[in-house]
Amino acid sequence: MVGEGSRFFTIETIAGLTTISLILLGIIQIILGETVSRSVALTANGIDCVGDGFVSGIVWMGLKVFRRPANQRFHYGYYKIENLASIGAAAVMLVLAGYIIFRSYNQLIRPEEIQLPLLGAVVAIISAIVALSLGAMKIKLSRKSNLGSAKLDAFNTIKDGTSSSLTVLALLLTSVGFFVADSLVGFIIAGIIVSIGFTAIKESSYMLLDACDGQCIQQGQTIKEIAEDIDGVEIANLVRLRRSGPVLQGELEIKVSGDMTVSELNIIRKLIIDHVQAQHPDIERLTISAIPLNC
Repeated sequence: MVGEGSRFFTIETIAGLTTISLILLGIIQIILGETVSRSVALTANGIDCVGDGFVSGIVWMGLKVFRRPANQRFHYGYYKIENLASIGAAAVMLVLAGYIIFRSYNQLIRPEEIQLPLLGAVVAIISAIVALSLGAMKIKLSRKSNLGSAKLDAFNTIKDGTSSSLTVLALLLTSVGFFVADSLVGFIIAGIIVSIGFTAIKESSYMLLDACDGQCIQQGQTIKEIAEDIDGVEIANLVRLRRSGPVLQGELEIKVSGDMTVSELNIIRKLIIDHVQAQHPDIERLTISAIPLNC
């Protein structure tokens, strides 16, 4: 458990660092874009940075609550709080995307001249470097933790770096007279945000509803095969799995000989669980019920 605690602490630390850095960079870009540069792309990227900073903040708070142990009210712990955090983060992203679309449309039909585009490009480059660096670290950590909200935060930060890179391109193009690039990049940034936001809401909603598809179905089939390979198990049926945050919890029904003793059954249960967790370490709990073969 020490390793687990330190790993989650590292994810929390990076999420907190991202919150502070992206919000500060976003505010700078919004002020510059609205008051000096008059660039929709720069403003949109600033709003995106601030939004991504708040997303990291939501994820950071979710991870703090997620680590709480199970209690009398929450018998299965707080694992699913990270799914709620993902939905909350995605909702913030969609609201910000709507505002960016509005600003980009206004710039398209009533274009304003961009001032000091190279200054804005320098700020956007700094934002891109910071976001891509933090995003790369988050992806590495999120793969180890298997946390949905941490994965969303990682890809969201990478997306912010990509958006900043597009902003740099837009400002460079406007500096040479291609003014429509400013609004076009605004639309592109909004589209990226909407795509990621809807995907996050869909995946997190499935988890909250205990849906099992894709990899979950394959794991269920593997558990059935593992159980039937154990001596004493005649048939394995009724494999139910549900994901809670980074772990899976499941139920397995096996048919055994009617004259099997409780001691023998306990040995079989332990063998099944050991073999299953060796292949699928993300399965935290597997409840095994046994019924006589002639039933």
